[in-house]
Amino acid sequence: MTTIKDVAKQAGVSVSVVSKTFNNYADVKEATRQKIFAVAKELGYTPNIVAKNLSSKKQMTVGLISSGVLNNNDKDNNAFDIFKGVYTAVSVSDYELSIYLIDTEEQQEKSYAQYCRERNIGGAILQGIRTDDPYYKELIDTNIPCVVLDIMRETENGLIGSVSIDNAKAAEDITSHLLACNHRDIVIMAGTAETYVNKERLRGARKALSEAGIPPEAVQVLDGEFSEEKAYELAKRHLLTHRPTAFICFSDLMAFGVMRAAEEAGLKIPDDMSVTGFDDLVISRYTQPRLTTIRQDFTEIGRTAAQLLLDLITQKEERHHITVGHQLMARGTVRTIDRMNG
Repeated sequence: MTTIKDVAKQAGVSVSVVSKTFNNYADVKEATRQKIFAVAKELGYTPNIVAKNLSSKKQMTVGLISSGVLNNNDKDNNAFDIFKGVYTAVSVSDYELSIYLIDTEEQQEKSYAQYCRERNIGGAILQGIRTDDPYYKELIDTNIPCVVLDIMRETENGLIGSVSIDNAKAAEDITSHLLACNHRDIVIMAGTAETYVNKERLRGARKALSEAGIPPEAVQVLDGEFSEEKAYELAKRHLLTHRPTAFICFSDLMAFGVMRAAEEAGLKIPDDMSVTGFDDLVISRYTQPRLTTIRQDFTEIGRTAAQLLLDLITQKEERHHITVGHQLMARGTVRTIDRMNG
C-alpha cells in the first residue's frame, strides 16, 4: 500500500510538503504541487481523510450527533430520513460527515465541546436531544457551531441554529380538523413532558380547543412518552371507564398503540372512535384505515439543518432559526359526527 512517505521520496520533497499540498497550503509552489499530484496519481496514492482532517488547520468534519436512535421503535424511520437529508447537503460540500449515536449517560461523561474536539468536528447537528439533556444546557455557551433539531430557542450566541416545523401550529391544525368534524369529547395522548415538541404541540392543541369554547381542564391528557406500548397501556386502561369520540396523539407510534387498544376494546375506527397521529411514518399510509396525521418532511429537515450548519461555520447565514413546512394528511381514521345523532 502506497504511503505519503513513498510519494515524498519519489517527488524529492519532504513528507510535510506532500501533506501541505493535499491540505491546500498556499506556501507550496504550483510546480511542486503539480509534481506531487502527478506522482501520487502514478503511485495510486489517496490521502487518508481522517488523517487529513487531523493534520489540517481547519476542521473539515461535520458531526451528526443523534441521541436515542437505538431506542426507537422499528416502525420509526424518522432518524434515517434525517440522516439522508443531512448527507444530501454535506455530500456536495467540502466537508466530510460523521455520525455519532449517543445517549444521556454519555453526555454526562464529557462535555459537548470535548466530544467535538476529540473527533475534530468543526460543527454539529444535534438530533433527538431533550431540553433536560446535558448537551442542551451547554449550548448557549458553546464556541462550536451547532444546529439543534426540534428545539427553538432564542439566544445571543450566533453559533447556534435550529430547525423544526411549527409544532404548535401543526397541533392546532389537526385539533381544528377534529373539531370541524364535530368532535368535542377528546383525549390527548401527549409525548414526553420534558421535550420541546411536546410542550409546543400541547400549546397548539389547547389553543384550538379554547377557541372552540372547550376549556383545557375539560380535556384529559395522558403522557404516552412517544411510545407505542406506553400509549397502548394508557389507552387500554382509559377505555375501561371512558370512551371519547377521538384521541389526538402526538406521534404516529402512539396512535398505533391507541388503535390497538381500541380494537381490543371492541371499538371500530373511525365508526366508534377517531384517532389522529403526528409525523406521517411510511406505515401510516398503509394502516387500515389509513391514519390521519401531520406530515413532517424529515429529509428536508435534515437537509436544511446541514445547510444551515455549513452556513454558520462559514459565517454566510444571518438567519439562525428555520421553520420547515408541515401538512395535514386527512385520511380514514377520522369520521364526521352527525350533530343530530351524535
